[in-house]
Amino acid sequence: MAFKNQHGSEPNKRKRIAGGTKGGDGGKFSPKKKLKTQSNDQQNKGFKKKFDSKAAGKPKFDKSDAANNVPKSKRELRIQAKELAEARKKKRKPHYTLEQELASLWEKMRRRNIAKEDRSKLVSEALRKMKGKIPEIAGSHVSCRVLQTCSKYCLPDERNAVYEELKPHFLTLACNTYAVHLITKLLDNASKEQLADFISSLRGHVASLLRHMVGSVVVEHVYQLGNATQKQSLLMELYSTELQLFKDLALVKERRLVDIISKLNLQKSAVVRHMSAVVQPILEKGIVDHSILHKALVEYLTIADKTSAADVIQHLSSALLVRMIHTKDGSKIGILCIKHGSAQERKKIIKGMKGHVSKIALDRFGSMVLACILSVVDDTQLIKKIIIRELQPVLKELIFDKNGRRPLLQLLHPNCSRYLSPDDLSLLDSSIPSLLIKVTFISFEFCGGSEPEAEEAKGDDVDMSDAEENVKSVAGGKKDPILRRKELLVDSGLAESLIEACCESAEELLRSNNGKEVLFEVASRGADNILHPHLDEKLDTLHEAIASRVSLPKSEGQEEEHLLENFHSSRTIRKLILECPSFASTLWKQTFKGNCKTWVQGHSAKVVSAYLETSDPKLLKLAKKELQPLLDEGLLKLPDQSKPRKEG
Repeated sequence: MAFKNQHGSEPNKRKRIAGGTKGGDGGKFSPKKKLKTQSNDQQNKGFKKKFDSKAAGKPKFDKSDAANNVPKSKRELRIQAKELAEARKKKRKPHYTLEQELASLWEKMRRRNIAKEDRSKLVSEALRKMKGKIPEIAGSHVSCRVLQTCSKYCLPDERNAVYEELKPHFLTLACNTYAVHLITKLLDNASKEQLADFISSLRGHVASLLRHMVGSVVVEHVYQLGNATQKQSLLMELYSTELQLFKDLALVKERRLVDIISKLNLQKSAVVRHMSAVVQPILEKGIVDHSILHKALVEYLTIADKTSAADVIQHLSSALLVRMIHTKDGSKIGILCIKHGSAQERKKIIKGMKGHVSKIALDRFGSMVLACILSVVDDTQLIKKIIIRELQPVLKELIFDKNGRRPLLQLLHPNCSRYLSPDDLSLLDSSIPSLLIKVTFISFEFCGGSEPEAEEAKGDDVDMSDAEENVKSVAGGKKDPILRRKELLVDSGLAESLIEACCESAEELLRSNNGKEVLFEVASRGADNILHPHLDEKLDTLHEAIASRVSLPKSEGQEEEHLLENFHSSRTIRKLILECPSFASTLWKQTFKGNCKTWVQGHSAKVVSAYLETSDPKLLKLAKKELQPLLDEGLLKLPDQSKPRKEG
């Protein structure tokens, strides 16, 4: 067998292109040729056009086409676009033409300078055009405004006809963004029977409407318009399923939820579950502006267990609370959240007030929430940073305002019945029963209790440290009240700003019914002498400023009464003489020394006689020396209750 030549028979290799590189493409991209397949041919068959011999000789553009494609002016394009939009609206809205006619009538009837007879004719014409179609067009933003104007100016019979036509559709329209304004306008002008009928139509739907952003407005509006019985019937639906289903049960005379549960023998746990299911979604959606919800929440917190109450406080410990404290019940909820909330929750509440403090301070109920914060919260640095900083620029306005002075007076003289009504004091003293755990140790040995009872009492699931902390927070925080007031008043610079404001407006404050009380508390150094001795020099300046204005001579042609003869200022000066010996001494030297005979008549006589009751022995001696002759002569008469102090 012949041996094959290995060198002559090389293995078959791919043929290389001349000048090519290792890549085989010479360093250039060479696209692959697409193979012609049967599938490709079939795809391309559908795109082939048949040759048309007639169309071959026809030009691409005809003269008629060229005439239609003449460029239009901008005005013509706008008119064309407007016509196209109008055509689309007519196609989309079945009552578009009617709405346009109503809009033109509305422009005429809403003018101020139109005669009553002309307006009445326009209103009647508009209602005649809308008759039978009112429920369909009430949801439109145009026709809804027309209906509102018509319901305001129409005759009672015409308004009743509109009410009857809308009556079957109240619940649907109550949730419409535009129709809700028509519903509220109709309710404002409704008769007592119509209002009662509307409230009965809401039966079974109050909770669902309160969860709706628009529907809740209608419920709140009805709640404000209704009498006490109607308000209670609306609230009852939020309490229990039984009260929602059975109308007769809702007729009980009791108003408080605790009394209703005991009267109707309802299960407290079932009521708590039902109210939790109602309240929870409303709070999650943030629909917290309405007073009906505030009342329901206050009643809920009276029966809620510890966990449920803590959940509500946690939900509201944010900027949401600012939207609630404008009502009586809302401010009570705010106070409860501050008193029972944790330090972190209180911090969130105060931070949520940032930018709104001055407005809250001027509000009737919001001012009480601020007073509670200043009395309870121990984080004085946070209060200085947010609340005190925003109060200082508007300090003068707050001093003269009936509500704005409350937070200031709460710092100067806490919980004083002279400045706070019994309702205000009870509001500040309110608490949640389930969170207020009073820890008192009672020795069972002295009470005659058995050992098992003692063991059972010890074994209760109560965290003693938490309970003690809760009681302290409700009583006013852990920090010493005087130390807290000193940090907020003196260390923050608020007291210094108050003294400066009082110096600038001393005469106005003395004549003011509201401002005189702030001036009195500042000038008398506040309760517990909180401003002494840190601001004694500033207070001496204030005493000098008041005395200099009081010492002005009395003139016959003066328009305003003299400060000693004015009702408000004379009583404030008398109180300052009795309470503040340093002011009494300054005023005696500048005004009354050697001049008492001038002021022994009218309101000023009460001011002069106050020196016979002063607690300063030296001043009392000087006053008696000058006033005793006037008493003997009968020129000065002492008030019935005042008796001269004995020297000594």
